[in-house]
Formats: sequence, C-alpha cells, structure tokens
Amino acid sequence: MTDIVSKNTHTELIEPQAQRVVDFLEQIGLPADNIIAEQSERSIIGQTLPAYIESLSPKIKRDARYLSKFVVGAGFGLFDYSLNAIWNEVVLDLRKKAITYGIDIFFDSAVGGGKNREFYKTEDDLGSLKDAVLLDTCRKLELISDTTYKKLKHILDMRNDIGISHPTTYTINAFELLGWLQTCIQDVLNDRPTEAALQVQVFIKNLKSYNAPIDAARQRQIESKISELPSHHLASILRTTFGIYVSPETDPQVRKNISVIAPTIWANCLDEPRYKLGIILEGYNTNLHREKYELGEQFFQVVGGNPFRSPNERVINVDTLLDQLLEKHNGWDNFHHEAPVADSVASYIQEQNGILLNNAEKLVKVIMMCRIGRGVTYCNGVSPRGRDYYDHILSQLGDKYAPHAMAILTHYEIQRKLEASVCREQAKQALEMIKQSVVNARLIECLDYLISKIENNGKCALDSEFKKLSTQYISW
Repeated sequence: MTDIVSKNTHTELIEPQAQRVVDFLEQIGLPADNIIAEQSERSIIGQTLPAYIESLSPKIKRDARYLSKFVVGAGFGLFDYSLNAIWNEVVLDLRKKAITYGIDIFFDSAVGGGKNREFYKTEDDLGSLKDAVLLDTCRKLELISDTTYKKLKHILDMRNDIGISHPTTYTINAFELLGWLQTCIQDVLNDRPTEAALQVQVFIKNLKSYNAPIDAARQRQIESKISELPSHHLASILRTTFGIYVSPETDPQVRKNISVIAPTIWANCLDEPRYKLGIILEGYNTNLHREKYELGEQFFQVVGGNPFRSPNERVINVDTLLDQLLEKHNGWDNFHHEAPVADSVASYIQEQNGILLNNAEKLVKVIMMCRIGRGVTYCNGVSPRGRDYYDHILSQLGDKYAPHAMAILTHYEIQRKLEASVCREQAKQALEMIKQSVVNARLIECLDYLISKIENNGKCALDSEFKKLSTQYISW
C-alpha cells in the first residue's frame, strides 16, 4: 500500500508542473506541441524513476548532479534534455578513464602520429575530440567492453538525431530513456577498464620513470607479458614507446631500456601499426624535426623496421646506400668497408616486397657486381662479411626480378669482371642463389643455361641461343 501511495504522489507532483509549462508556452504564443513528453510517458517516469534512483547506492548519488538534471528534465517531460544530461556525464567519465589509462597513449591511439598529434598533449585537449572518436578509442583500448560500446554508440546516434540541439519530429519514449539511463550508470559510470588495459597503463607509466638498466631476468619477464597482450594493445604500446624514444626530453637510460624491449613489441605487432610508424618518421623529416627524425631512424634500426618505412623514404635511402656501396666496392680496402653498407641495404630488403621497382635494376646490378667480386684470389674477390648480405638479397629476387640479374650480365661493367675466371666462378654461385627462389619453369631453364656455361664462357648471356630462350623476359 505504501508503494502505491508513493508512486501516485510522485506522479501528482510531476503532472501539474508539466502542464503549467505547456500552458505558459501557449500563453506567450510559443509552440507547445512536441516540446514535452505526452502525459502517459510522463506518468511512466513518475511511477518508475523514483524507485530506480532509490535503488542506487549512496556513493553513486552523493555528487551526481547529472542525475538531478536528469530527474528534473524527465519530470517536466523534457526527455531530450535528460538524455543530454546523462550523455554529458558519460563523456566526462570516458575522459577520466582516458586520463587514468595514460593521456599520451590515449592520444596516440585516438589521433595517430601525424601532424595533428602535436595539438593533443594535455587533459584539456580531450575536449577537442569528437564524442564518436572518444567512444571508438575507449573501445579499442578496452576501457569499455564491446557490448557497452554498441549500447553507447546507439545512445550517441539517438542523442545526435533527436537531441535538444537538433530539429526533429521524433519523440523519446519513457522506457527508452530509462533504459539509456540504466546503461550509462551500470555499464559506464560503474565500470572499470579490463585487466589488460590496466597492465598497458602501468607498463607505460613505469617505462617512462624507470631509469635503471633492465637486466636479463626482468627483460624476459617483460617480453613474456608483451607476447600475451592483444594486438591492439601492442599497437598502442608501440606508438607510445616510439613517441617516448624520439622525444628529445627522454632520459638516455629510458631510451636504452626501450631499445632492449622494443624488438619484442615490434615482432608481436601487426603490420598496419608498423607501416604507420614509417609514415610518422617520414613526417618528421618533411617537417624538419631533425632530432626526432634521427632518433626515429635509430628506433627503426633497433627493431629491424626499415622495410616498413614509407616507399618514398625507402627509394631515396636505398639509392643513396647503393651509391655508397659501389663506392666502397671500387675503393681501397673494400672487403672491410663494404659490409656495414651492405648490412644497411639488406635491412630494407628482408623479403621480396622490400624491393621497389624504382631502384630494382640498380639494386640488382650493384649487388651482382659486389657478389661477383673484383677478380682477386684473396677470398675469391668477394668481401667475406658482405657475402651473406649479397646472397640474402639475391635469394629474394624470385620470378619478378631474376630477369634483371640475367640481363645485367650483358652490361659492360659486368662483362669486364667476367673476363677473370674467379669472377665467372662467383657469378655462377650468384645465379645458383637466385635460382633458389624462382618458380617459373622457363626462367629456371634460362638460369640453368647460364649456370652451365658461365664458368667457361663469360659472354654466354650474349649467345643467340640464350637470347632466344629469354626473349620473353629480356628486351634484346
């Protein structure tokens, strides 16, 4: 009996107030229809909302001014105002979650590493993010669950379509409004980030402040935890550790610690975030951030990331390195000086897709010249330390670039080398290395022809029989 009296009392308090608002609007000549909810909808609120509010813990209600605004709006039938009130509180809570998680890593994920990232640095900058971006990033970082994300996405869409700031003929019904209120309170305002998200937050926080060397035992422990994290968390960690590494203000020991664990982060990441870092690195160069660019190059060298740098940078850098390699090859003490440059070239070509069309012919020619050697008896004319790099690159040519290597045997510089028997022997070994990655039967036939004859005939690539055999692949 008490519950019935209570419900009726709440309804009676709401109804006259709402009607007075309608009457007042009509009296002053303003539209009064479709402004506040129908009497039947307001009645549902009056009967249901008080019981729900009473069921909430005192801790939730203590400073919940958004709930006061919600109750006032709902009580007067201004359902769109109530929706705005609860949504604004959701946004504030999501921002708090972002701050707790780590503002830098949150912005790295929300904005990326492009030029816009420079404008997002402090907690105040969270207000510049659109609600949809804030919501998407919270889901990606597991600050909210996928289910909660879907519910909030729907609420955001409805708020944008039928909210108080948008003209619309749609009216929110009471049960929708109460359902959204429950979702926001239970799934967001009382929800905490996942364990994995908290681990990432703690990891980044500790990494920034840990200025003692990481020993082998701790390194293994960290690497074990890293390998267990979901790929989207690793993408966030990669972007943030890169940002810390390239910052001029970073303590040198922190940078050293990052260099210890970064290869494991990189190895466990998907390709997309790695390519994005390559674009960010190019941006540093374009925008004349010289110190950041140089530190970024160090980072990519540490993780073996050169194949993931932007195509423009790779073409320019590889072309420059090939000029240096050829200079070392033709210079004094080439056996010693070739290897470091060959190492740098090979760092861009871990797989065949690391070879770019723009410098494919030059790459194959320079590598073939170095691999064929200088025709001396010492080490068969080939740099001992450079040989492995040359063989690695030649083994990546495959069907796509093997024709370049065959055609290059006819070039004047190569033909001069092939006058020496030692060079012809090394050329045979180079062709055998190339053949390992070739699948096309006709190309294999062409390579077999050269392999069988080149030791005795350095001009076999110019034979009419070979020209006829290879005419489909080489323009004679």
